[in-house]
Amino acid sequence: NMMSSVDFYRRVPKDLTEATALGALMSVCAMGVMAILFLSETMAFARTSMLTSITLDENTQPQLRLNFNITMMDLHCDYVSVDVWDALGTNRQNVTKNVEKWQLDTDGRRRIFSGRNRETREVKHDEHDETLEEMHEAEGVHAVELTEENFDTWIKENEMAFVDLFAPWCVWCQRLAPTWEKFAQEVRKAGMPVAVGKVDCVAQASLCRKQRIMAFPTLRWYHSGEAVSPDYKMDRTVHALFGFAKRKLDMDAKFKEWDKRAQGTEDDATRAQKRQLYQQNRPEHPGCQVSGFLMVNRVPGNFHIEAKSKNHNLNAAMTNLTHTVNHLSFGDPIEGTSRKTKRILKQVPEEHQQFSPMDGTMYLTSQFHQAYHHYIKVVSTHLNMGASAANSMVTYQFLEQSQIVYYDDQNVPEARFSYDLSPMSVVVQKEGRKWYDYLTSLCAIIGGTFTTLGLIDATLYKLFKPKKL
Repeated sequence: NMMSSVDFYRRVPKDLTEATALGALMSVCAMGVMAILFLSETMAFARTSMLTSITLDENTQPQLRLNFNITMMDLHCDYVSVDVWDALGTNRQNVTKNVEKWQLDTDGRRRIFSGRNRETREVKHDEHDETLEEMHEAEGVHAVELTEENFDTWIKENEMAFVDLFAPWCVWCQRLAPTWEKFAQEVRKAGMPVAVGKVDCVAQASLCRKQRIMAFPTLRWYHSGEAVSPDYKMDRTVHALFGFAKRKLDMDAKFKEWDKRAQGTEDDATRAQKRQLYQQNRPEHPGCQVSGFLMVNRVPGNFHIEAKSKNHNLNAAMTNLTHTVNHLSFGDPIEGTSRKTKRILKQVPEEHQQFSPMDGTMYLTSQFHQAYHHYIKVVSTHLNMGASAANSMVTYQFLEQSQIVYYDDQNVPEARFSYDLSPMSVVVQKEGRKWYDYLTSLCAIIGGTFTTLGLIDATLYKLFKPKKL
């Protein structure tokens, strides 16, 4: 009939076929080869490969999130300032929004919370009609001028001492000078057992280095020859300074009264602890951990950490910007994020996860007047681990180079992090074989193996077939 005429698979009558041992052997070989190739092709189909490509970055967001957590090893939180600059003209000084600071102890642990989103308070100053020289001419000198030769002897001779460590070029010191002299005069008039002194840190630079003076003016209280921490940082008025000295004396009187009652009943360790409590003595370590995030424009720029204060002039000779980068990344934070993010990152090879290569690195400066500058190239990275949006995310990888920069003696160093966004983006995608490609390969394996071994069988049959006489 008509349908039978187009039959591709016409049957040969069974009585016209011949079974041979060679044919059986070739059939077994064919099934073995097909099975091996079938398993290999199925395993290859189940596996996926990671492909990378480079394309123009089409991200249209105007700003990028910059996350940081940096420990300044030798800089007090009161003097840590985070500034931002970029090529569009942005110049933000002492950024506090979304930034928090922690004062550290000697073991590097968080000890005192120094604020989040908190602006530095400006201290008040007294205004005087007379200059310092006119006060000296009219009333005499009341604040004792101290030098390296007499400083140690003087603070040991006076049980209570209050010292202004200043620099003549410092504007805040110049405003404080007449107030300090007036304060010394009021202390003497009141008969308070407090010695008031001052140290010129330009003339007595070696003494101020020993005292680790990082900013001018530094107002420090001494008790029996020992400095009491923290330094005075409140208003610089005669009333405020006088009230501070009076509180110190009152606390000392209360301790002596308690100590007199406790003699013979308390051990030395308890008495020393009580002494620190009454003195309000909290030993300060200059380490500070500053962390948070900044929203920066997607143009070349930098953020830098600098020693700066609204109420002090920094001592450039004592600014040490050794720091540890605990964390630095761009974009939304990855750690502790959703299950979707964790699922995607689990599939991405390590070489494509350079999201925070600086983490845990210390940048040590062994001398003053130097600081590390970091140069960062940020590359947008699209991770496509599937066809749907649920299997895709955008992250940022970066490369960095760091080097030490040297500063003049008068300039305060800064730890600078310069960044630049690449106009290109990297696309990392998981690619597997299509189902129809897999089926085509299986058909090719079956047909090819059958045909090839059939030809081999026919050839061998002709070669070894007994010849008729």
